Amino acid sequence: MPRPANAPSPKAGSVTLAMVARRAGVSPQTVSNALNSPELLRPETLERVQRTIDEMGYRPHRAAQTLRTRSSKLIGYGIRPSAPGMSAPVMDRFLHALSQAADEAGYRILLFASPPGNASLDGHEELIDLHSVDGFVLSGTDRGDPRQAWLAKRGIPFVGFGRMWSGRQIGDWADVDGASGTDAAVEHLVALGHRRIAFLGWPRGSGVGDDRAEGWQRAMRRHGLPVRGRRAQSVDDTASARAAVAPLLDTGATAVIAASDMLAMGCYQALRERGATPGKDVAVIGFDDSPTAALLSPGLSTVAQPLEAVGRECVRLLLARMSQPGAPPEHVVLEPSLVVRDSTPAPGS
Repeated sequence: MPRPANAPSPKAGSVTLAMVARRAGVSPQTVSNALNSPELLRPETLERVQRTIDEMGYRPHRAAQTLRTRSSKLIGYGIRPSAPGMSAPVMDRFLHALSQAADEAGYRILLFASPPGNASLDGHEELIDLHSVDGFVLSGTDRGDPRQAWLAKRGIPFVGFGRMWSGRQIGDWADVDGASGTDAAVEHLVALGHRRIAFLGWPRGSGVGDDRAEGWQRAMRRHGLPVRGRRAQSVDDTASARAAVAPLLDTGATAVIAASDMLAMGCYQALRERGATPGKDVAVIGFDDSPTAALLSPGLSTVAQPLEAVGRECVRLLLARMSQPGAPPEHVVLEPSLVVRDSTPAPGS
């Protein structure tokens, strides 16, 4: 509706795309479409948005417009400290896969430092203002992550390696089904004859960690196996894991599924301190298939993430978003696979 005659006029520079959207009664994406892809809108909607833009004196973000009209053939990727579920070797493999997929599409990956929290937006904003990138790939997504909403509000293309885990799902993302991976781990152990299967995960509240715990719990209940007293938690550190797994071993667990290979190595240490042998007295399964998994003695059975496929999907989703900014968000969930080594014998074998 038109602004009342006696209402103060906002300064053009202070008017945001979101303010225009609220005044016009549409979504921010609709305003972005009116500016960049008007053919996607109905004539009456386009007219209403354009009229509101004129009334409010809105001036589109110059960098966002540049991203629509000029291609740098660069994709921004912020390097963040490794979070639970994203160990350094895993992220190195993902970055290699992402770079290869981008190269095949004629793009290059531009790396920049991106610390966690609101400060992480500084690097994104600088690259946008410098017109240096065509879009962004985000990783290490977790609850309360501000990046997706910040980029979407400005009409900047992006894709996430990982879900948002809370609230409304914003933008495109590709992720690995961690629950499916731990479910498969339980199935493997049950087929070997294990019934007392414990889970060593991260503290509750981690989206990735809770997802992996849910798969273990789901499979255990499907087989009628008890879960009470069979779950412990630890930060992603071998010393902490060694201490956290002790109560599970005290209750007679014959197998432990860990939320990461790092936690699984803590299980190895705890067993050896007790004079027990991993892969003989207690079966152990990790998650990530890190380079260390195959080098341990015994070799660690673990869940491998399809990182090459994730890298390809991230590039595909981002290029599709660049070409069709008004298309509905797309979410891709990829299946992991269980890599069986010597750490998972039958009980008492």
